[in-house]
Amino acid sequence: MKTQHLDLGYILSNVGLPKWSSTMIRNQDVHTNGPVLDDILLADPEISDAIENEKVVQKTIKIFNVDRAVCGRVAGVVAKKYGDTGFAGQLNITFTGSAGQSFGCFLTPGMNIRLVGEANDYVGKSISGGELVVTPAENTGFCPEDATIVGNTCLYGATGGQVFVRGKAGERFAVRNSLAQAVVEGTGDHCCEYMTGGCVVVLGKVGRNVAAGMTGGLAYILDEDDSFIPKVNREIVKIQRVNAPVGQMQLKSLIEAHVEKTGSGKGSVILKQWDKYLPLFWQLVPPSEEDTPEACTDYEKTAAGEVTLQSA
Repeated sequence: MKTQHLDLGYILSNVGLPKWSSTMIRNQDVHTNGPVLDDILLADPEISDAIENEKVVQKTIKIFNVDRAVCGRVAGVVAKKYGDTGFAGQLNITFTGSAGQSFGCFLTPGMNIRLVGEANDYVGKSISGGELVVTPAENTGFCPEDATIVGNTCLYGATGGQVFVRGKAGERFAVRNSLAQAVVEGTGDHCCEYMTGGCVVVLGKVGRNVAAGMTGGLAYILDEDDSFIPKVNREIVKIQRVNAPVGQMQLKSLIEAHVEKTGSGKGSVILKQWDKYLPLFWQLVPPSEEDTPEACTDYEKTAAGEVTLQSA
């Protein structure tokens, strides 16, 4: 009754002016984006042989910002054949240049991907394993820890693997990360948003609204000028210094790995002056992590007490 007097003729009629009507556009043949970088990688006999026969391969290739979701198809081929963790080979691929969106997405164990240059948004999206390293080219003329080298929303939904970034990231770094470990030298707003697991180390400044909705995992943030506390969303997480010995070991080992993989100058300074820098780190601890050895200073005493009670 409400619509019987509506005249939709003006919307539904084809006046014949456009060369392409919406109907013709919908009915055209599906088009292709042409060959993409992953197809070139998978066509490489050395890479295909390494995947097929679980060998180790080393490759270096140029990348441009039109190359998107690079390594996603390669990871899919590996996962289809070997599952989540069955691949015993090693794909060591170095890219040089500027990567498009979703660089290193969906990586699986056995894929060690390195980018010398810079990347757009969604670096390491949904990786489940492997290693992803991003470093600037040599002699760039800028200080790496002061420059943004990867875009927004990196590590979105990651379920494993390690990421080392020599430089800053954009907003929402490690959003919905559930297991990956990452080291970065600065981030924009909303770092560690909705994290449910894993570990993030930031060797520099962060933006506002850190740890919003963070229900799991741990984060270590360097605060050299006492500007960090007001930036934290404190609805869920607790903020504390890194007092637990296991937490200190975790933090230091990740920074050591970061320096080894990227040659980070900032990381090297922190390690050389460890006693000076350790007290400047904050640890963000959601309730689910409060009783873990990394976050609980009295963990060993508590664990010993539990053993005693059980034995009694």
